[in-house]
Amino acid sequence: MRESMEFDVVIVGGGPAGLSAAIRLKQLNPDINVCLIDKGSEVGAHILSGAVMDPRALTELIPDWKEKGAPLNTAVTEDRFYLLSETGSRKVPNFLLPDCFQNHGNFIVSLGQVTRWLGEQAEALGVEIYPGFAGAEVLYDENGAVKGVATGDMGVGRDGQPTATYQPGMELHGKYTLFAEGCRGHLGKQLEARFNLREGVDPQTYGIGIKELWEIKPELFRAGLVMHSAGWPLASDTYGGAFLYHFDENKVAVGFVVGLGYSNPYLSPFEEFQRFKTHPEIRTFFEGGKRIAYGARAITAGGIQSLPKIVFAGGALIGDDAGFLNASRIKGSHAAIKTGALAAEAIADALASGRQRDELNAYPEKFRASWLHQELHKARNFKPYMSIGTYIGAILVGIDQLLLKGKAPWTLHNTADHTKLKPAAECKSIDYPKPDGVLTFDRLSSVFLSNTNHEEDQPCHLQLKNADTPITLNLAQYDAPEQRYCPAGVYEIVKDETGNNPRLQINSQNCVHCKTCDIKDPSQNINWVTPQGGEGPIYQGM
Repeated sequence: MRESMEFDVVIVGGGPAGLSAAIRLKQLNPDINVCLIDKGSEVGAHILSGAVMDPRALTELIPDWKEKGAPLNTAVTEDRFYLLSETGSRKVPNFLLPDCFQNHGNFIVSLGQVTRWLGEQAEALGVEIYPGFAGAEVLYDENGAVKGVATGDMGVGRDGQPTATYQPGMELHGKYTLFAEGCRGHLGKQLEARFNLREGVDPQTYGIGIKELWEIKPELFRAGLVMHSAGWPLASDTYGGAFLYHFDENKVAVGFVVGLGYSNPYLSPFEEFQRFKTHPEIRTFFEGGKRIAYGARAITAGGIQSLPKIVFAGGALIGDDAGFLNASRIKGSHAAIKTGALAAEAIADALASGRQRDELNAYPEKFRASWLHQELHKARNFKPYMSIGTYIGAILVGIDQLLLKGKAPWTLHNTADHTKLKPAAECKSIDYPKPDGVLTFDRLSSVFLSNTNHEEDQPCHLQLKNADTPITLNLAQYDAPEQRYCPAGVYEIVKDETGNNPRLQINSQNCVHCKTCDIKDPSQNINWVTPQGGEGPIYQGM
């Protein structure tokens, strides 16, 4: 039997969206009883972003954030955008850059540190925060409304049976429940299916972002420099790009984003990132430097036409659990903070009027009336244009943003990423160079820097709906693309001593919770579910 606890509001996820909702609820009414859980071992442990942060939503939420010590310490001083060829580069003049690539007034941050600070603000207001507890199951009342969540059982063996350390999960009941799990939320997926939240909207589309944190030589450091690039090493028909952000003391965040709608099953986002760092325009920053952290995370990119219905009986989706990210700006933290605050305002009004577990229709109404809706509507055609190809897409985005100001009388549409892979027989394999261990690295040494840990004696959290599909379909038609799209070395095709009888080996202990496999698997055979609470990466400075 599971024990239960009662709250006014239960929040699943301790990122910017969930914490902002918690803070706003307490600002509006200190008597509202708020519980927030997060699957990471501590608040911020699983947070990964570039990140250049637009402070607008934070300023609305906490106007005196600077006086309270928010870790927004490096203002952007310069924007550079490069188009790369294999050996050369061309800098785009700043006057030709659309507003989405202009970062005046923004800050380069560690979003993990910002999240930890938000957690401190929430706790100071009386929010009950429980890190290390994963939301494993949605709970429903007798009317079918969401009544809360259950945390995952601890101490369950790989065979599904309780071990000597077994502890049952806890039921957390609320009058309203907010889901702020981030991109491709485990429970968010279930809610979309149960309440048919995606009816009438485009499929969501995604990218995978892979990031390293470097400490570089002081003479190469340019505080506040923001660099973006497109082009090499990706083929012109593949959406993606890279960033370098100089912040803190001689730190550079370098990352690579690949749209998961790519078609060549031989493509490896991880290897493309390593190759990117060898470009003459890029590698000079890292000479004599040291890589100190690594991580990866999927990001939503579909835009406003891919947003699901964000409310249902008993709760709502906020932040990237719904898809509130502006792909054209490569920014989502401000949208997460804003949507968390808007949902909180709707809940506070509902509780004040004695309501519970109904649809919070005021939340989507507030969103449609907000500056965030205007921003996302302006950017709605960015991803569809860029999916056409790097160079044609860039021209079309320029026309859309510079000439039409995002007010084109049409909206382009998205198709699901997992439908885009071509059979391996129709594609050219890619010969990636071996890592040198100085500038470029392999997956396992990278995962080591993410501080990822999982108890091995537990049910595998990477579930196969059909155990035969990895061989009969993925290997046979696509040469097992999961070996390449996973940035953590989780999936391997192994054979017996005779070189025959291939099988898929899942090294789930390596998983950094990026969710790419759940998104890109061509038959949607892989289902990512949450492992035991407190496991996964522990990102420091990311």
